[in-house]
Parts: sequence; C-alpha cells; structure tokens
Amino acid sequence: MPQGLLSRFRTMFEGDPGVRKVADDPVLSAELLLLFRMILADGVVSESELETFRHICRDAFGIGEDSIDGVVEFLNDFGYETSGAQALSLFQELDLDRRKLLARHLADIAKADSRLAEKEVRLLRRTLEVLGLSPVDVVRPLG
Repeated sequence: MPQGLLSRFRTMFEGDPGVRKVADDPVLSAELLLLFRMILADGVVSESELETFRHICRDAFGIGEDSIDGVVEFLNDFGYETSGAQALSLFQELDLDRRKLLARHLADIAKADSRLAEKEVRLLRRTLEVLGLSPVDVVRPLG
C-alpha cells in the first residue's frame, strides 16, 4: 500500500497528527493559543503574522504544514475555554529558556507585519511580567 494512502487512512482513524500533538500537550496548546491571540491583538490578521505563526509551528514544534488549519481550528475551540492568564500560568513553572522562547515567539508575531500596535505591546509587556522576564530577555541569546 503506498505511504500516502496509508497516511490518509491513519489520519482518518486516529485524527490529524499535528492536532493530536497539540491536544496532548497542554503547554504547547497554551503557547499556540497565546501566539494566536497575539495575531488577533491589533484587530487585523495579516498574512505575514499568519506566515510567522506557520513558521513557528513548523520549525519550533514540528507541526506539519498540512496540520496547521486543523491546529487553528482546535485552538479556536480550545480558546473559548482558556483565558490568557490560564495559558500563561502553565509557563510560570517552566525553565527560563522555555519562557524566553515563548516571549520571542510572541515578539516575532507582533513585529511580523512591521507595525507594533499598542495592544500588541501591552500583551507582550503583560506576558513578560507574568513570566518574570524583561524586554532584554527577548533579544539576548538563549542560555
């Protein structure tokens, strides 16, 4: 049986692997939810912000391009049940580098459209406060 067909059967019976990955990992779900909220913070969803989100999903978390629409749909459903504060609370216990990575991903989304809206700045500032980070932590190398 060709690999593509086998993969489609598996997805049909087990669900999308990228969505399963996000659904099975509360910290990953929370991070992607926060990133998605940053996309929506200024009230305008730009293609550059969405492309940055796709890039983070693919490169930082290994979520395949073909899973991203399903992940966004999952986050849309999950987002109604989770506040930003609840999502951030999952990160307070994590190591410093992991918290910095979240802040950098948020900053990448915020600046993706070459404009920093006041609501984006406020969301990033509040996130840094909750995570115990400073703006310097977003620009310094990890480690």
